[in-house]
Amino acid sequence: MTLSLKGLDVPLRALRLLAADHPHLPAPAVSVSTIYPDRLELSFHDGLGAFETWRDALRITPDRVEHSVHAGGRTQVLTAEVDYAGARLCLIGYAKAPALAQERSRAEVAS
Repeated sequence: MTLSLKGLDVPLRALRLLAADHPHLPAPAVSVSTIYPDRLELSFHDGLGAFETWRDALRITPDRVEHSVHAGGRTQVLTAEVDYAGARLCLIGYAKAPALAQERSRAEVAS
């Protein structure tokens, strides 16, 4: 059976509440999917500052944040999940990973 738009009302309602309660926060990329109809994903691709601003506003404690590195060590990823207005709200932040210490040392030697 095909899911109707009404089947996505939980994450869409959560998004509407977030927009009303936090209009001053940085705009995320928003994802709602029929695969996970109760999930609302907010992602930030320009560093971790916006992720941290949202995490703080939603009172997600730092110990609930997971850190990983993707793309062969080039991209840091922070993720956090919380229940919000009946939806599973997933925050994801992407940032360039700092250069490895070895790479910095080589650059410093070359200069």
